[in-house]
Amino acid sequence: MTSILAASTLALPLRARATNGGGSAKVISTWDFGVAANQAAWTVLSRGGSVLDAVEAGARVPEADLANHSVGKGGYPDRDGIVTLDASIMDGDGRCGAVAALEHIAHPISVARRVMEQTPHVLLVGDGALQFALEQGFDKDNLLTPEAEKAWREWLKTAKYAPVINRENLDYRKSLPGGKDNHDTLGLLALDASGKLAGACTTSGMAWKLHGRVGDSPIVGAGLYVDNDVGAATSTGVGEEVIRNAGSFLVVELMRQGRAPQQACEEAVRRIVKKHPDGAKKLQVGFLALSRHGEVGAYAIQKGFSYAVCDAQKRDRLLESRSVYST
Repeated sequence: MTSILAASTLALPLRARATNGGGSAKVISTWDFGVAANQAAWTVLSRGGSVLDAVEAGARVPEADLANHSVGKGGYPDRDGIVTLDASIMDGDGRCGAVAALEHIAHPISVARRVMEQTPHVLLVGDGALQFALEQGFDKDNLLTPEAEKAWREWLKTAKYAPVINRENLDYRKSLPGGKDNHDTLGLLALDASGKLAGACTTSGMAWKLHGRVGDSPIVGAGLYVDNDVGAATSTGVGEEVIRNAGSFLVVELMRQGRAPQQACEEAVRRIVKKHPDGAKKLQVGFLALSRHGEVGAYAIQKGFSYAVCDAQKRDRLLESRSVYST
Protein backbone atom coordinates (compact mmCIF):
# COMPACT_ATOMS: atom_id res chain seq x y z
CA MET A 1 0.00 0.00 0.00
CA THR A 2 1.45 3.34 -0.99
CA SER A 3 1.59 6.00 1.69
CA ILE A 4 -0.41 9.19 1.49
CA LEU A 5 2.69 11.23 0.69
CA ALA A 6 3.92 8.87 -2.01
CA ALA A 7 0.49 8.49 -3.59
CA SER A 8 0.09 12.24 -3.93
CA THR A 9 3.19 12.45 -6.12
CA LEU A 10 1.83 10.02 -8.71
CA ALA A 11 -1.26 11.92 -9.76
CA LEU A 12 -1.99 13.80 -12.93
CA PRO A 13 -1.72 17.61 -12.87
CA LEU A 14 -4.90 19.07 -11.46
CA ARG A 15 -4.72 22.84 -11.35
CA ALA A 16 -5.86 25.18 -14.08
CA ARG A 17 -5.92 28.95 -13.69
CA ALA A 18 -8.36 31.55 -14.92
CA THR A 19 -8.15 35.29 -14.48
CA ASN A 20 -10.62 36.92 -12.14
CA GLY A 21 -12.84 39.85 -13.04
CA GLY A 22 -13.10 39.58 -16.80
CA GLY A 23 -11.80 36.04 -16.56
CA SER A 24 -12.45 32.71 -18.14
CA ALA A 25 -15.48 30.55 -17.56
CA LYS A 26 -15.00 26.97 -16.39
CA VAL A 27 -17.17 23.93 -15.70
CA ILE A 28 -16.04 20.87 -13.76
CA SER A 29 -17.90 17.75 -12.72
CA THR A 30 -17.48 14.28 -11.27
CA TRP A 31 -16.88 11.06 -13.22
CA ASP A 32 -16.76 10.32 -16.94
CA PHE A 33 -20.46 11.13 -17.40
CA GLY A 34 -19.50 14.63 -16.35
CA VAL A 35 -18.08 15.23 -19.84
CA ALA A 36 -21.53 15.36 -21.43
CA ALA A 37 -22.88 17.34 -18.47
CA ASN A 38 -20.09 19.89 -18.88
CA GLN A 39 -20.85 20.28 -22.56
CA ALA A 40 -24.48 21.12 -21.83
CA ALA A 41 -23.49 23.61 -19.15
CA TRP A 42 -20.84 25.15 -21.40
CA THR A 43 -23.39 25.65 -24.16
CA VAL A 44 -25.50 27.74 -21.79
CA LEU A 45 -22.55 29.83 -20.63
CA SER A 46 -21.26 30.38 -24.18
CA ARG A 47 -24.64 31.80 -25.15
CA GLY A 48 -24.62 34.25 -22.26
CA GLY A 49 -26.89 32.24 -20.00
CA SER A 50 -26.71 32.38 -16.24
CA VAL A 51 -24.37 30.13 -14.30
CA LEU A 52 -27.41 28.71 -12.48
CA ASP A 53 -29.05 27.82 -15.81
CA ALA A 54 -25.78 26.21 -16.83
CA VAL A 55 -25.48 23.84 -13.86
CA GLU A 56 -29.14 22.85 -14.11
CA ALA A 57 -28.78 22.08 -17.81
CA GLY A 58 -25.65 20.08 -17.14
CA ALA A 59 -27.22 18.00 -14.38
CA ARG A 60 -30.22 17.15 -16.51
CA VAL A 61 -28.03 15.28 -19.00
CA PRO A 62 -27.08 12.29 -16.80
CA GLU A 63 -30.52 12.41 -15.21
CA ALA A 64 -31.97 11.59 -18.64
CA ASP A 65 -29.37 8.95 -19.52
CA LEU A 66 -31.01 5.55 -19.06
CA ALA A 67 -27.60 3.87 -19.20
CA ASN A 68 -26.51 5.73 -16.08
CA HIS A 69 -27.48 3.62 -13.07
CA SER A 70 -26.48 6.07 -10.37
CA VAL A 71 -28.29 9.23 -11.52
CA GLY A 72 -31.83 9.97 -12.65
CA LYS A 73 -34.38 7.75 -14.32
CA GLY A 74 -31.89 4.98 -15.11
CA GLY A 75 -30.87 4.72 -11.47
CA TYR A 76 -31.04 1.46 -9.56
CA PRO A 77 -33.84 1.16 -6.99
CA ASP A 78 -33.78 0.59 -3.24
CA ARG A 79 -34.23 -2.88 -1.77
CA ASP A 80 -38.00 -2.53 -2.15
CA GLY A 81 -37.66 -1.93 -5.89
CA ILE A 82 -38.46 1.79 -5.67
CA VAL A 83 -36.33 4.41 -7.41
CA THR A 84 -35.89 7.55 -5.29
CA LEU A 85 -33.86 10.55 -6.38
CA ASP A 86 -31.97 13.28 -4.50
CA ALA A 87 -30.65 16.61 -5.78
CA SER A 88 -29.50 20.05 -4.70
CA ILE A 89 -28.65 23.29 -6.47
CA MET A 90 -26.93 26.39 -5.10
CA ASP A 91 -25.58 29.70 -6.32
CA GLY A 92 -22.74 31.78 -4.96
CA ASP A 93 -25.04 34.21 -3.17
CA GLY A 94 -26.25 31.44 -0.85
CA ARG A 95 -29.56 30.67 -2.51
CA CYS A 96 -30.20 26.94 -2.52
CA GLY A 97 -32.88 24.30 -2.96
CA ALA A 98 -33.03 20.53 -2.67
CA VAL A 99 -35.24 17.46 -2.83
CA ALA A 100 -34.71 14.04 -1.27
CA ALA A 101 -36.35 10.64 -1.61
CA LEU A 102 -38.31 11.98 -4.59
CA GLU A 103 -40.27 9.40 -6.58
CA HIS A 104 -41.78 9.54 -10.09
CA ILE A 105 -39.99 12.70 -11.29
CA ALA A 106 -37.16 12.26 -13.80
CA HIS A 107 -35.39 15.59 -13.20
CA PRO A 108 -34.95 16.21 -9.47
CA ILE A 109 -32.43 18.99 -10.14
CA SER A 110 -35.14 21.09 -11.75
CA VAL A 111 -37.50 20.45 -8.85
CA ALA A 112 -34.70 21.49 -6.47
CA ARG A 113 -34.39 24.76 -8.34
CA ARG A 114 -38.15 25.37 -8.02
CA VAL A 115 -37.85 24.75 -4.27
CA MET A 116 -35.16 27.44 -4.18
CA GLU A 117 -37.06 29.96 -6.27
CA GLN A 118 -40.73 29.28 -5.48
CA THR A 119 -40.74 28.42 -1.76
CA PRO A 120 -39.29 29.82 1.48
CA HIS A 121 -37.71 26.41 2.11
CA VAL A 122 -34.45 24.71 1.23
CA LEU A 123 -35.33 21.01 1.30
CA LEU A 124 -38.50 19.06 0.49
CA VAL A 125 -38.64 15.28 0.89
CA GLY A 126 -40.68 12.22 -0.05
CA ASP A 127 -44.38 12.65 -0.72
CA GLY A 128 -44.18 16.37 -0.03
CA ALA A 129 -41.50 16.81 -2.66
CA LEU A 130 -43.59 14.84 -5.16
CA GLN A 131 -46.71 16.87 -4.37
CA PHE A 132 -44.78 20.09 -4.90
CA ALA A 133 -43.30 18.84 -8.19
CA LEU A 134 -46.72 17.91 -9.56
CA GLU A 135 -48.14 21.27 -8.49
CA GLN A 136 -45.28 22.91 -10.40
CA GLY A 137 -46.25 21.06 -13.57
CA PHE A 138 -43.65 18.29 -13.66
CA ASP A 139 -44.79 15.09 -15.35
CA LYS A 140 -45.20 11.93 -13.28
CA ASP A 141 -43.10 9.08 -14.64
CA ASN A 142 -42.23 5.47 -13.92
CA LEU A 143 -38.55 5.67 -12.99
CA LEU A 144 -37.92 1.92 -12.76
CA THR A 145 -36.52 0.96 -16.16
CA PRO A 146 -36.59 -2.67 -17.37
CA GLU A 147 -32.82 -2.89 -17.03
CA ALA A 148 -32.86 -1.56 -13.47
CA GLU A 149 -35.71 -3.88 -12.51
CA LYS A 150 -33.82 -6.85 -13.93
CA ALA A 151 -30.73 -5.94 -11.90
CA TRP A 152 -32.86 -5.54 -8.77
CA ARG A 153 -34.51 -8.93 -9.19
CA GLU A 154 -31.07 -10.49 -9.67
CA TRP A 155 -29.90 -8.79 -6.49
CA LEU A 156 -32.89 -10.19 -4.59
CA LYS A 157 -31.50 -13.71 -5.03
CA THR A 158 -28.85 -12.94 -2.43
CA ALA A 159 -29.99 -9.54 -1.08
CA LYS A 160 -26.39 -8.81 -0.22
CA TYR A 161 -25.38 -5.16 -0.06
CA ALA A 162 -21.79 -4.67 -1.23
CA PRO A 163 -21.11 -1.44 -3.16
CA VAL A 164 -18.30 -1.55 -5.73
CA ILE A 165 -15.76 1.22 -5.38
CA ASN A 166 -15.35 3.44 -8.46
CA ARG A 167 -17.89 1.64 -10.62
CA GLU A 168 -18.69 5.12 -11.94
CA ASN A 169 -15.25 5.29 -13.57
CA LEU A 170 -15.65 4.27 -17.23
CA ASP A 171 -12.41 2.27 -17.50
CA TYR A 172 -13.11 0.49 -14.23
CA ARG A 173 -16.66 -0.35 -15.31
CA LYS A 174 -15.40 -2.01 -18.47
CA SER A 175 -13.49 -4.53 -16.36
CA LEU A 176 -16.51 -5.50 -14.27
CA PRO A 177 -19.39 -7.89 -14.99
CA GLY A 178 -22.79 -6.30 -15.30
CA GLY A 179 -25.25 -5.99 -12.45
CA LYS A 180 -22.77 -4.99 -9.75
CA ASP A 181 -24.03 -2.82 -6.92
CA ASN A 182 -23.53 0.80 -7.79
CA HIS A 183 -23.87 4.20 -6.19
CA ASP A 184 -22.65 7.62 -7.00
CA THR A 185 -23.25 11.19 -7.90
CA LEU A 186 -23.03 13.85 -10.56
CA GLY A 187 -21.58 16.91 -8.88
CA LEU A 188 -21.13 19.90 -11.20
CA LEU A 189 -19.55 23.29 -10.47
CA ALA A 190 -19.45 26.27 -12.82
CA LEU A 191 -17.77 29.67 -12.92
CA ASP A 192 -18.82 32.32 -15.43
CA ALA A 193 -16.66 35.05 -16.94
CA SER A 194 -17.85 37.61 -14.39
CA GLY A 195 -16.76 35.46 -11.46
CA LYS A 196 -20.15 34.11 -10.40
CA LEU A 197 -20.37 30.51 -9.20
CA ALA A 198 -23.09 27.88 -9.00
CA GLY A 199 -23.28 24.15 -8.40
CA ALA A 200 -25.60 21.18 -8.81
CA CYS A 201 -25.59 17.69 -7.36
CA THR A 202 -27.89 14.83 -8.36
CA THR A 203 -28.08 11.10 -7.67
CA SER A 204 -30.30 8.05 -7.33
CA GLY A 205 -28.29 7.15 -4.26
CA MET A 206 -27.01 3.78 -3.20
CA ALA A 207 -28.45 0.86 -5.11
CA TRP A 208 -30.48 -1.46 -2.85
CA LYS A 209 -30.48 1.09 0.00
CA LEU A 210 -33.10 1.03 2.74
CA HIS A 211 -36.24 2.78 1.55
CA GLY A 212 -36.05 6.38 2.71
CA ARG A 213 -32.27 6.53 2.91
CA VAL A 214 -30.87 9.94 1.97
CA GLY A 215 -27.21 10.56 1.24
CA ASP A 216 -25.15 13.71 1.05
CA SER A 217 -26.22 14.95 -2.39
CA PRO A 218 -29.31 16.95 -1.32
CA ILE A 219 -27.73 18.14 1.94
CA VAL A 220 -26.37 21.64 1.44
CA GLY A 221 -22.94 21.77 3.02
CA ALA A 222 -22.40 18.04 2.61
CA GLY A 223 -22.78 17.12 -1.06
CA LEU A 224 -22.59 20.71 -2.35
CA TYR A 225 -21.58 24.16 -1.18
CA VAL A 226 -21.00 27.39 -3.14
CA ASP A 227 -19.78 30.85 -2.07
CA ASN A 228 -18.94 33.60 -4.57
CA ASP A 229 -16.37 35.04 -2.15
CA VAL A 230 -14.36 31.82 -2.05
CA GLY A 231 -15.33 28.98 -4.36
CA ALA A 232 -17.41 25.84 -4.60
CA ALA A 233 -17.12 22.15 -3.73
CA THR A 234 -18.99 18.93 -4.31
CA SER A 235 -18.52 15.35 -3.20
CA THR A 236 -18.85 11.79 -4.40
CA GLY A 237 -18.77 8.37 -2.77
CA VAL A 238 -20.32 7.14 0.47
CA GLY A 239 -22.63 9.96 1.47
CA GLU A 240 -22.88 9.05 5.13
CA GLU A 241 -19.20 9.87 5.62
CA VAL A 242 -19.55 13.16 3.78
CA ILE A 243 -22.54 14.16 5.94
CA ARG A 244 -20.69 13.30 9.15
CA ASN A 245 -17.93 15.72 8.15
CA ALA A 246 -20.01 18.46 6.45
CA GLY A 247 -17.60 17.75 3.63
CA SER A 248 -18.26 20.31 0.91
CA PHE A 249 -18.70 23.13 3.43
CA LEU A 250 -15.41 22.05 5.00
CA VAL A 251 -13.60 22.26 1.67
CA VAL A 252 -14.91 25.77 0.99
CA GLU A 253 -14.07 26.93 4.51
CA LEU A 254 -10.52 25.60 4.17
CA MET A 255 -10.26 27.58 0.94
CA ARG A 256 -11.55 30.64 2.80
CA GLN A 257 -8.69 30.19 5.26
CA GLY A 258 -6.21 30.38 2.40
CA ARG A 259 -5.76 26.83 1.19
CA ALA A 260 -5.77 26.13 -2.54
CA PRO A 261 -8.62 23.91 -3.79
CA GLN A 262 -6.25 20.94 -4.03
CA GLN A 263 -5.04 21.38 -0.46
CA ALA A 264 -8.59 21.81 0.82
CA CYS A 265 -9.80 18.62 -0.85
CA GLU A 266 -6.85 16.68 0.54
CA GLU A 267 -7.46 17.90 4.08
CA ALA A 268 -11.17 17.01 3.92
CA VAL A 269 -10.41 13.48 2.71
CA ARG A 270 -7.71 12.92 5.30
CA ARG A 271 -10.07 13.87 8.10
CA ILE A 272 -12.38 11.06 7.00
CA VAL A 273 -9.51 8.60 6.77
CA LYS A 274 -8.25 9.60 10.23
CA LYS A 275 -11.62 8.64 11.72
CA HIS A 276 -11.58 5.29 9.90
CA PRO A 277 -7.93 4.15 9.84
CA ASP A 278 -8.87 0.56 8.98
CA GLY A 279 -12.25 0.85 7.27
CA ALA A 280 -11.08 3.60 4.91
CA LYS A 281 -9.28 1.01 2.79
CA LYS A 282 -12.70 -0.25 1.67
CA LEU A 283 -14.32 3.17 1.47
CA GLN A 284 -14.48 5.72 -1.32
CA VAL A 285 -15.09 9.42 -0.84
CA GLY A 286 -13.85 12.13 -3.16
CA PHE A 287 -14.08 15.91 -3.29
CA LEU A 288 -13.96 18.26 -6.25
CA ALA A 289 -13.45 22.01 -5.80
CA LEU A 290 -13.34 25.17 -7.87
CA SER A 291 -12.04 28.51 -6.60
CA ARG A 292 -13.45 31.87 -7.63
CA HIS A 293 -10.22 32.35 -9.63
CA GLY A 294 -10.76 29.15 -11.62
CA GLU A 295 -8.32 26.89 -9.76
CA VAL A 296 -9.36 23.23 -9.57
CA GLY A 297 -8.70 20.63 -6.89
CA ALA A 298 -9.67 16.98 -6.57
CA TYR A 299 -8.78 14.25 -4.10
CA ALA A 300 -10.18 10.87 -3.08
CA ILE A 301 -9.54 8.03 -0.69
CA GLN A 302 -9.16 5.43 -3.42
CA LYS A 303 -7.51 5.59 -6.82
CA GLY A 304 -9.90 5.82 -9.76
CA PHE A 305 -11.98 8.94 -9.07
CA SER A 306 -12.23 10.73 -12.41
CA TYR A 307 -13.48 14.23 -13.09
CA ALA A 308 -14.17 16.32 -16.18
CA VAL A 309 -13.01 19.88 -16.90
CA CYS A 310 -14.29 22.18 -19.63
CA ASP A 311 -13.04 25.70 -20.44
CA ALA A 312 -12.29 27.89 -23.43
CA GLN A 313 -8.61 26.92 -23.60
CA LYS A 314 -8.82 23.11 -23.31
CA ARG A 315 -12.29 21.74 -23.81
CA ASP A 316 -13.48 18.42 -22.38
CA ARG A 317 -10.58 17.02 -20.36
CA LEU A 318 -11.16 13.88 -18.30
CA LEU A 319 -8.62 13.61 -15.48
CA GLU A 320 -7.96 11.27 -12.58
CA SER A 321 -7.64 12.73 -9.13
CA ARG A 322 -4.91 12.19 -6.61
CA SER A 323 -5.73 9.73 -3.86
CA VAL A 324 -4.69 8.46 -0.45
CA TYR A 325 -4.29 4.89 -1.72
CA SER A 326 -2.82 4.22 -5.14
CA THR A 327 -3.90 0.56 -5.45
